[in-house]
Amino acid sequence: MAVQYYVASSLDGFIADRDGKLDWLLAFGMAEFEEHYEAFLANVGALVMGAPTYEFVLAEGEDAWPYADLPTWVVTHRDLPKIPGADVRFASGDIGPIVQDAKDAAGDRNVWVVGGGDVAAQIAEIELLDELRLTVMPVVLGGGVPVLPITAPQRPLALLGSTTFPSGAVEHVYSFHAAG
Repeated sequence: MAVQYYVASSLDGFIADRDGKLDWLLAFGMAEFEEHYEAFLANVGALVMGAPTYEFVLAEGEDAWPYADLPTWVVTHRDLPKIPGADVRFASGDIGPIVQDAKDAAGDRNVWVVGGGDVAAQIAEIELLDELRLTVMPVVLGGGVPVLPITAPQRPLALLGSTTFPSGAVEHVYSFHAAG
């Protein structure tokens, strides 16, 4: 079981443009990534996301919560609307216990840190992030929301593998527990 930050970015390291939008990413479509995504999701037992990601999912206006019955922790200090029928839990404070609750709920499956880099960075800074699953899209944004706005000391990551896609996107899987 691992805590995984699964995210897409531009070539220059941004997960959203300067306006916080994902139009650049959505323009690629999802068809070529669907099988890969479904295989990833099949091993997920719980999710952790920040309020902006939760609000983005809400704004997409899908008929149902896209993460089925997976327990989801939303890290926020604000009151947010609850989705009927979804197992969404709002949490604030120290990120460590939030991640531990998600790990406990996930059992022998993985915890997916969804979306925003701020929550992923907080988890990485307290050394609870195990993997970065980064799909680099063939586009340059020139600015925006960074993949990981880390303030902790930098350390090397270990590359576990890469997958290429027809569009030119490449997924790199890194371990935060680099050898040596």
